Amino acid sequence: MQRLGLGLAALGRPAYINMGRADALPFSRSPEQLCKATWGVLDAAYAAGIRWVDAARSYGRAEEFLGGWLGARSPQDLTVSSKWGYAYVGEWRVDAPVHEVKEHSLNRYRAQYEESRTLLGDHLDVYQVHSLTADSPLFEDVPLQEAIAEAAASGIRVGFSTSGPAQPDTIRRALDLEVSGQRLFSTVQSTWNVFEQSAGEALREAHEQGLHVLLKEVLANGKLAVRPPTLMRRLAFEHRVRPDAVAIAAALAQPWADTVLVGAVSPHQLRSNLAAARVVLGRRDLPKVESLAMPPARYWSDRAALPWT
Repeated sequence: MQRLGLGLAALGRPAYINMGRADALPFSRSPEQLCKATWGVLDAAYAAGIRWVDAARSYGRAEEFLGGWLGARSPQDLTVSSKWGYAYVGEWRVDAPVHEVKEHSLNRYRAQYEESRTLLGDHLDVYQVHSLTADSPLFEDVPLQEAIAEAAASGIRVGFSTSGPAQPDTIRRALDLEVSGQRLFSTVQSTWNVFEQSAGEALREAHEQGLHVLLKEVLANGKLAVRPPTLMRRLAFEHRVRPDAVAIAAALAQPWADTVLVGAVSPHQLRSNLAAARVVLGRRDLPKVESLAMPPARYWSDRAALPWT
């Protein structure tokens, strides 16, 4: 399980865009109940051998829940990553008109870095720019770059996550970013799944240049678990697992993928996800999986239309 990690996007706040989430969460989704649910999944993940947990400032109270668990459990050999750049503004409402607001500025970075350090303490290993895009002001903001480099100099690994149809452009531009002659970023976290494979070549380049590559949204926000295409159902039947495990196995089959994040919200979902470890997609399977890729613009348009529930 060393290549699998747990993402907390769907556990730290009452609303998110993942399909198949609602029935697995407590009905009222109070902070207390979601904290309990988070601890339950963290316990199950750690017991199963998962050693990477990923959060973000915009994931509601995910860092708070994770920090409490870390203090209570004192786990060994665990990598904790988080992200800055979005602020959670949903006021713990499922029907909030806006759930998060993005800002890549020096003030936002400084404020959120302190917030993350307060909640996660010395457990924070990796701090990432949340949803960097090729047109982000970060690329022209030298003081911001220098501030991020200071964190790197202090021992925190710094990285970035990507979203949107231009992920390859963002990854390659970020690879060239240097401060005082040193590459700024050492990790990259991008969306990759059987529907959205466009970042693959750029991620391979990042891996070959020494960055730690994390894959997120490998279930396409739950679509590959709840509404899998016929091919995924067939492969799941052949391997005696559920379609979500096949989708995760496809991500694990990418040799440049160092960590594959899963977003389970219950131990039951996690057990289904973990079945991916026993799925080996062969030479006949992988070309079929590759055929499921859709144009990035279409994929991201469909994703933008997903409701927060």
